[in-house]
Amino acid sequence: MGQSVAAFVRHGDYRQLPDTPSAHQPFGLTQEGRDQAKIGARELLDMVVRHGWHIVSVIDSSRMLRAWQTAEIYASACAAETIESFDALAERGLGCAANLSVAQIEAILREDRRFDTPPSNWKADSDYRLPLQGAESLLEAGHRVAGHVDERMAELIDTGDGGTVKLFIGHGAAFRHAAFHLGVLELERIARLSMYHGRAVYLARDMDGRWSHFDGEWKERRASRDAMD
Repeated sequence: MGQSVAAFVRHGDYRQLPDTPSAHQPFGLTQEGRDQAKIGARELLDMVVRHGWHIVSVIDSSRMLRAWQTAEIYASACAAETIESFDALAERGLGCAANLSVAQIEAILREDRRFDTPPSNWKADSDYRLPLQGAESLLEAGHRVAGHVDERMAELIDTGDGGTVKLFIGHGAAFRHAAFHLGVLELERIARLSMYHGRAVYLARDMDGRWSHFDGEWKERRASRDAMD
């Protein structure tokens, strides 16, 4: 049986609100983001030829517009038949603070006597969860994504569909934390890494459910603004 590989593709650049850490923003790709996805799709096709893979016809995508538009570009390039959208592939949710600015969120926490002051690096702290209704931590988001990916990839192996690559289009921080839960990244490395827009990182799953980093580069952080991923 051939190898089954999950391609984690971070969406392309999008029209993001400034200084707003919520990833649940409903905006689409910029032209740069579309170009990034096209480049990433060409790189994927090169990988497919090199390794003799076939591409699973169903692409799994986050429900966010930027992810779905990235998936559309990949589907067109790869002749994929279907894009399915999943809540499970969303980025870390900030609950009732979704789409507020950093300043607004921190002001709310200061004004509510029930809450402690958040750590200065709260946006990038893997364990920290805003003490607000519906919020989750980065590790919780990664656990959700990892569970979805592992289940979907196990289905391919159980049906004997080896020698494949399956696309998952989503979000950088959730993918990195998913890679931790899958045993591919050490927790202390996550804060030093990001993902390139529109380009894949490839993780292989064997028949025993063990994961490994197969190909594709993580992006080394160079500035604090990357913490908004």
